[in-house]
Amino acid sequence: MDKQRLFKQLRLHEGVEKFPYKCTAGYLTIGVGRNIEERGLLDDEIDFLLDNDIEVVMNEVSVTFDWFFDLSEVRQRVVADMIFNLGLPRFKQFKNMIAALEAGDWAEAANQMMDSKWAKQVGKRAERLRDMMETDEDSSDF
Repeated sequence: MDKQRLFKQLRLHEGVEKFPYKCTAGYLTIGVGRNIEERGLLDDEIDFLLDNDIEVVMNEVSVTFDWFFDLSEVRQRVVADMIFNLGLPRFKQFKNMIAALEAGDWAEAANQMMDSKWAKQVGKRAERLRDMMETDEDSSDF
């Protein structure tokens, strides 16, 4: 069988949807007929999506904050993690934290992270990121 022809045929018959929708059978579906309620995603698909999302975050941060690449690698990951979680528009509302980052005041940046609704919502994630920001260390063994 010609897999490329089947590929094109399924795109034609199923359609291509970038956003989730309910198919005619009532299942949450995305892409080319992917029933995400019953089939979900494979591990390599999850990693592919994450890799693409990280690229989006890195592109956003590199054109938005000229100070970002002056940060240490650990602090860059803190900022990228927050932008991944919040989205760039909401991250930009952390004006006092951003000012502290620009000034190199890591303790104040860490304090500003915790003085937010976000910190209450994400709990231990915020505490971990705060510690990374303040100490410039990451003791995680993933």
